[in-house]
Amino acid sequence: MTDNINYSDRETIIEISQLDKIYTTGDINLKALDDVSYIIKSGELVAIMGHSGSGKSTMMNILGCLDTPTSGTYKLDKIDTSNLDDNQLAEVRNKKIGFVFQSFNLLPKLKSWENVALPLVYGGVNAKIRKERAMEALRSVGLENRANHRPNELSGGQCQRVAIARALVVKPEIIMADEPTGNLDSASEAEIIEIFKKLNREGATIIMVTHEDNVGQNCKRIIRFHDGKLIKNEVIDHEFYRDI
Repeated sequence: MTDNINYSDRETIIEISQLDKIYTTGDINLKALDDVSYIIKSGELVAIMGHSGSGKSTMMNILGCLDTPTSGTYKLDKIDTSNLDDNQLAEVRNKKIGFVFQSFNLLPKLKSWENVALPLVYGGVNAKIRKERAMEALRSVGLENRANHRPNELSGGQCQRVAIARALVVKPEIIMADEPTGNLDSASEAEIIEIFKKLNREGATIIMVTHEDNVGQNCKRIIRFHDGKLIKNEVIDHEFYRDI
């Protein structure tokens, strides 16, 4: 299935073309992705959906430069990532992508701002600028007043907001969120969805992997997988696509 949505002149940030991913165990080949093609434009809020085993997690790993396709191409901001080695993939990933995970992945002994600043530590940013940028990211998710709290002093929703701030602190071109509401109660889920929508209104390109229909319906487009194939490319926010 190919992408037939009209996007006008908005810049293409992701281009997937005839992509396959095959896992081999002994004599058994498992085709996790089968001839997948689509594009994502700057400023979209896209849900990647499907049941367990549909290929959505494999797709996320490739989009996040954590894995490479068996065949076909994946261009991220015009860079063909399909044949990059692990070091090259890591460089692209660190510069262009911020990740948010279902399990938060916060270090329990660190304060909120210290958790947020971690990617900058690895990037060699000096301490003063690290804290300034961490506080800025926490403000963007409404959590500046919890900057000195550790994860065990925060609710699940607050922990996920810290995780979103950590993704934002590197100023990525794309935020990729893997089941970001999966461990949250309904009130916290609604809170996190609103934060993603706010960030998207401010210009962030966001891709969410989710199996929850109510989460997908809050996105601008749903890309749905089944048995490794892209079976549906559904516009939710028609006004957005008319505008671009």
